[in-house]
Amino acid sequence: MLVDINGDPLSVNKLDQNQTEENAQVGMLLRQYAEHPTQGLTPAKLASLLKEAEEGNLAAMADLAKDIEDKDGHISCELGKRRRAVLGFDWKIKPPRNASAAEKRDAEMIAEVLEDATWFTDFKFDLTDAMLKGFCANELQWDYIEKQQLITGYAYRDQNIFKTHPTDFNRIMLNDSSDEGEALNPFGWALHIHKSKSGYVHRAGLLSVLAWPFLFKNFSVRDLAEFLEIYGLPVRVGKYPSGATDAEKATLLRAVMAIGHNAGGIIPRGMEIDFQSAANGQADPFESMIRWCELTQSKAVLGGTLTSQADGKTSTNALGSVHQEVKEDITLSDLHQLEQTINRDVIYPMYALNGKSYNGNRRLPRFEFDTSTSDEMRDLAFPLRSLVSLGMQIPKTWVHERLNIPEPSESEAVLEMPTEPMPGNNPAALNTAVAALNAEYQTRSTQTELDTAIDAITNGDMREEYKATLQPLLDKLNQSEELAAIELAELYPTIDQAQLTEILTKLIFVSEIWGMINE
Repeated sequence: MLVDINGDPLSVNKLDQNQTEENAQVGMLLRQYAEHPTQGLTPAKLASLLKEAEEGNLAAMADLAKDIEDKDGHISCELGKRRRAVLGFDWKIKPPRNASAAEKRDAEMIAEVLEDATWFTDFKFDLTDAMLKGFCANELQWDYIEKQQLITGYAYRDQNIFKTHPTDFNRIMLNDSSDEGEALNPFGWALHIHKSKSGYVHRAGLLSVLAWPFLFKNFSVRDLAEFLEIYGLPVRVGKYPSGATDAEKATLLRAVMAIGHNAGGIIPRGMEIDFQSAANGQADPFESMIRWCELTQSKAVLGGTLTSQADGKTSTNALGSVHQEVKEDITLSDLHQLEQTINRDVIYPMYALNGKSYNGNRRLPRFEFDTSTSDEMRDLAFPLRSLVSLGMQIPKTWVHERLNIPEPSESEAVLEMPTEPMPGNNPAALNTAVAALNAEYQTRSTQTELDTAIDAITNGDMREEYKATLQPLLDKLNQSEELAAIELAELYPTIDQAQLTEILTKLIFVSEIWGMINE
């Protein structure tokens, strides 16, 4: 039996009927126009808007968030960085643990559908709109294609057509002007509630944090504009002779005002205009307030300031790296929250409607972002080798999952180690070399023990190659750098590149071992 995410029975016919009815309902709601609450915004008005959101009026909160994002370039930029960060990660569909062959085929089917879906990248981006507004609702579009019920697209729906349930503030309803609102149809919506903070949906987003710095910054920008208009221009004083009529005074006043902006004008004979120096004043207090507001906004959105702003004092590379790590932690949290919504509202419906292995249980394919990095592989490779050499038994499956490297099939080609061991890959030769170098360190008989070490690593054939190829050059270098340069210019065209590379590789390896023992 087909059920929705809450376990309620659901049929395909009911799904189609619900979607048709809901399309008509949403179409009616979309005829409403958004308000612009930031016009004439004051602390009292902002507090009132936030209180309305707490009482379930999400339209006021959504309109406020849209205005802030449109009018504040700094907030728009910082949110854009955070929202687009999730688009750079690859993803995959994993079957449930200990999956059967049918479950693996269903996971591959869903992965193929989403990989071919041209709408899926935009869908992930639109879900991140919930970071600011607390939630984002996208209406899914279904179609019956090749005997399968598939999601063929979606429609982004503005938050101002929704409200919260009067007894459950985390339940999003369509605002049909009733007390409770209209419930969202199962399988018809992808509803993402993004928890930037703990609390009900009206507090989950960043809006309540960013609204106050936005308000204070607007006041400071307005005051700064007035300051520049008053203190940035010279004062013009018009002088009229005694006995001037009101009409002549008005003419002089118009000329004074026009000259300030047009740099030209006429006045009656006998009148004059004096330009006084602009009044002294400082714009620093307004700029400091604007800077504080923007730094606060950066901290709220990205967790730091050095990934977006530099003050020339504390902007060190070390601090910037720390702030970047904080931003990466926030991105990982965003990815995990998106995974939950996609699994619940996209993967589960398509699996329930089309999966051959679906039988009403909770063994579902899982959508996961690939968050592994090359640094993680490097940091894990060497400890694993050491642990395995100590006898620890580590399952290969765990390593593949940890590094997000797929396990090969039986007929699939895999990477292999080279047939010829590189210098130092022979443990017995390495032990002999270390012992020889250690003995040299104790006895100080440099040349003899070093030759022994080289022979142990290279089976005794390196010393002659070394002497034949590099020793003449080193002898000339001891005599004169100019002679060495001439020797190298003559020698280079005749040197076998592969042979020279091999010799230098072996010598560098010996020098590294030498350095580890003598440090």
